[in-house]
Amino acid sequence: MLRIEKDSGGCVNKWRLSGRIQSDQIPSIVSEMDCDCPSKILDLSEVTLVDLGVVQFLIACEDEGVALVECPAYVREWMLRERAEEAQSDSPDTE
Repeated sequence: MLRIEKDSGGCVNKWRLSGRIQSDQIPSIVSEMDCDCPSKILDLSEVTLVDLGVVQFLIACEDEGVALVECPAYVREWMLRERAEEAQSDSPDTE
């Protein structure tokens, strides 16, 4: 079960995500993060399990400037592999 806790200070918003995160919960996370604050942080220290859609969502968040802190090692590794696969599929064949 996903739990989201928000901590706001000045113009920095931080959301601590806890538990399992599944792709169908991404709209809830996006809704929680909908604010005009330019500085956004996702604390993933209490995340226990994610699926591929969530990994892709986290990559998109980082690409948009959202800081991911306390990211579990397996999630970070998965993100790196997904980025590498995407880069490889975007490069033209050299045959």
